[in-house]
Amino acid sequence: MNADEFIAWAMEQPRGRRYELVGGEVIAMAPEQLEHTEAKGAVYRALHEAIRAAGISCRAYTEGPTVRVDPTTAYQPDCLVRCGVPLDPTGVEIVDPIIVVEVASPSTQALDAGAKLDDYFRLPSVRHYLIVKVKNRSVIHHARRDDGSIETRIVGSGPLGLDPPGITVKVESFFED
Repeated sequence: MNADEFIAWAMEQPRGRRYELVGGEVIAMAPEQLEHTEAKGAVYRALHEAIRAAGISCRAYTEGPTVRVDPTTAYQPDCLVRCGVPLDPTGVEIVDPIIVVEVASPSTQALDAGAKLDDYFRLPSVRHYLIVKVKNRSVIHHARRDDGSIETRIVGSGPLGLDPPGITVKVESFFED
């Protein structure tokens, strides 16, 4: 299946079921534990509030929008940020995310840290890829530098600067208390 066929097919699936396309193969996403959904909500709120505080023309999205990596690979990240002019509100795909976030879970850990890391940075717009580790209460921050290299650091607390687009979030705000 290619990405166009996948998106059309996924739109016809029952609400609440999520899928990704990896190398032309449809992968069903496992049901989420409550701590995973709470973390996604907390990440979205933290990014949304940071965007608002910075007064920049960006928007945070939580699960749902598809990010097409190539003709046979399309992911649905847990959260993402896109900047620029507003998109058609009926759209289902974001082609130019600047920040992509995955909340790690036992079933996706290897994919998040491996193939998705490589794939997301194939998109020229992606500057930050965050893997949020709920159990450790930490964030693995992969950042594309101006020279194209990727810098990785693990942040357990305090401010996390994401520039571009020019926002700062507290790592603690990614986790429910």
